[in-house]
Amino acid sequence: MNNTLAAQFETYRPLLFGLAYRMLGTGTEAEDIVQDVYLRARAVPLAQVENAKAYLTTIVTRLSLNRLQSASQQRETYLGPWLPEPVLTAHLPDLANPQDQALLHDSLSMAFLMLLEKLSPAERAVFLLHELFDYSYLEIGSMLDKSNDACRQLGRRARQHIAANRPRFNSDPAEQERLLRGFLQVMEVGDLAGFLALLTEEVTLVPDGGGERGAAIQVLRGPEAVARFLLGVRKLSPPGLQAEIVSLNGRPSLLFTTQGKPFSVICVYGVDGRIDLIQLIAGKKLTHLKPY
Repeated sequence: MNNTLAAQFETYRPLLFGLAYRMLGTGTEAEDIVQDVYLRARAVPLAQVENAKAYLTTIVTRLSLNRLQSASQQRETYLGPWLPEPVLTAHLPDLANPQDQALLHDSLSMAFLMLLEKLSPAERAVFLLHELFDYSYLEIGSMLDKSNDACRQLGRRARQHIAANRPRFNSDPAEQERLLRGFLQVMEVGDLAGFLALLTEEVTLVPDGGGERGAAIQVLRGPEAVARFLLGVRKLSPPGLQAEIVSLNGRPSLLFTTQGKPFSVICVYGVDGRIDLIQLIAGKKLTHLKPY
């Protein structure tokens, strides 16, 4: 095996998982892709590969594109809104450049992954490979069997979409934790007035119960509807439910557990000191909650 591409695989595993996760939006499927690439790498003589990183990245990209084709059909019958499968990010690498660190966290956020969902699979691949993984359009064209000009056009469309639709949420971790602690406080005491004061007038709640029957599937808008729904959920929560603030997708978030197992996740996004968006994830999407 030491004479095969698998000998260099572990060096690039984090990069390969990061690309597959951003392409697919689920850690479980990204892990499947990476394992598939490893098995393929075991059959490739290292002497035949000029650039191991580019070779492995190409396989991950193509497998992810194939997976997205079947995923789009599954999404059509998915019950309720679809949100990415969250990953734990407490141990993200510390980068020397603060701007690079901010970009890493932002590129994993739920809001950013949802923007990627609006791109075509090819646009998503070109954007990620060029903007986050620093491949040239010429290199990307070779990976995707597309011309240099075609990749440039795909990248331009993707950048325009991202720029036009990127939400302007406050991303300061300290402010994020303040909002989460306020959220927990009003939830624990059932304080409707306090809850309403914590929410913007345009607040939206997006639930994803894993596509399971019986889960909440309706997007709610407005502080009254959102607060009353969440306080109602609190009353129906199982006994012994524990809450803690953890790093999910590069942002402080709430993880609720029962008997040591993930029960639900809440991600909040603030505007002008109040919560403007809440994402609630529960069900089988948390079964394999794992570190990024």
